[in-house]
Amino acid sequence: MALVSYAGRGKPARHWPGSPAAIRTVASVGGSALGRVGLGLSVAGIALALTGCGAFGGGKAKTAVSVFDIQPGQCFNPPATIKAELSKLNTVACGQPHTEESYADVPFTNANGSQASAYPGDALLKSFADGACAQRYSDYVGRDYLDSSYFFTYLLPSARGWEQQKDRNVVCFVTTTGQPLTASVKGSKR
Repeated sequence: MALVSYAGRGKPARHWPGSPAAIRTVASVGGSALGRVGLGLSVAGIALALTGCGAFGGGKAKTAVSVFDIQPGQCFNPPATIKAELSKLNTVACGQPHTEESYADVPFTNANGSQASAYPGDALLKSFADGACAQRYSDYVGRDYLDSSYFFTYLLPSARGWEQQKDRNVVCFVTTTGQPLTASVKGSKR
């Protein structure tokens, strides 16, 4: 979802706010509910730097999925190298060790509920994603976010993806900061 070339191809991609600049920004957030979101984002960003990729649907072969085609219930390990923008992620079977699970794909809307035509910028997209992902968290996991042992993170539209691909969606992921997950978190009430 963000616009910078991914792997030198110049294709529209999605922005993962766990990039080093975003980690510094959200890591400074205090100890409120927003602080928990910031912690989740910064930890997820750190996890991006430390983990590799797996496969989806069984076995260990990698299966790449476009960031525009991610569906709720798909599990992932983030790329081994942090990139501010992504065009594809490798899926992993939810029964295999993983650190993220997609749970919502939410179209961006302005505060008044209207659709935005111009790119709203990273700050407004992050604010929207914080609220939208927190709001949909309990429906998927079965437990309120503030009571959960997991965190969330998200992918945001990039400026180029917004303009060229009409990409307006935020993709929300449940993530862990401890042991890798080995099952889906859907309905886990954790």
